[in-house]
Amino acid sequence: MSSSEETNPTTDSSADDGVFGNIFIGIAGMIGAGKSTLATALGEHLGIDAYYEPVADNDYLEDFYTDTKRYSFAMQVYLLNRRFQQHQEIIWKGKSAVQDRTIYEDSIFARMLAETGLMDARDYRTYQQLFRHMSNFMCKPSVIVYLDVSPTTSMERIKMRSRGVEADIQLSYLEALHEGYERFVKDISRVIPVIRIDYERFATADEMAEVIKREYLDANFMREAARFDPTR
Repeated sequence: MSSSEETNPTTDSSADDGVFGNIFIGIAGMIGAGKSTLATALGEHLGIDAYYEPVADNDYLEDFYTDTKRYSFAMQVYLLNRRFQQHQEIIWKGKSAVQDRTIYEDSIFARMLAETGLMDARDYRTYQQLFRHMSNFMCKPSVIVYLDVSPTTSMERIKMRSRGVEADIQLSYLEALHEGYERFVKDISRVIPVIRIDYERFATADEMAEVIKREYLDANFMREAARFDPTR
C-alpha cells in the first residue's frame, strides 16, 4: 500500500507520446514490493499521470488489520469501489497513466481471505458477483508490470517502512499472498501482456522505462480475445 494521494497528475503528458503513444501501465506486486515508488518514478520520467492506492483515507484499514475476519468483506468492497472509480477515471481521461495497483489484484486478496477462512463463503460469492458486473465496464491496461519479490523480502520491506497498521502481518500471510500472485500472473497473462521483473534488485526509472519499451513495444504480444475473470 502506498500514498495518501490517489492521483498525481503531471502537467504535460506529451513526453511519452512519441515513444509509447497512449499507454495504461498497471504495476502489480506484493505488499512492500515498491509499486508506489516505481509509479512515481515512471510518472515523472515518462511525463504521465500516476495513480495510487488509497491508504491515508481508508476508513477500514486499521479495523481490517485489527480484526481481519470481521472486516474482510467491507475492506474488499471498499477497495473494489475505490479502484473501479480510479480505473474509470484513467479510461475517461484518455491520457497515458501508471497505476500502482490494478483492480484485478483485489481478487487475489479476496480469494486468499476466503480460502483461509477469513472471509465468509457467502460474502466471497457476493464479492465475485460484484466484480463480474463491474468488469463489464472496465477497459484492460495496456500492460501489467509485475514486481516479483519473495515473501521474506516483502516482510523485510514492511518492517523497514514501519506502518503501524502493518505491524502484525505474519510471514504465513505473505506466503499465501505470494502463491495467489503466482496464480494471478499466470491467468491474467493470457489476456493482458505481463512484464515480470525480478525486483529483489533495485531498478531505476530509466531502466524500467527501457524494459517496458523493449518488452511491450518491441515484442509481439498475440492474445486471443478472452474475458478475464480473476474471481473464479
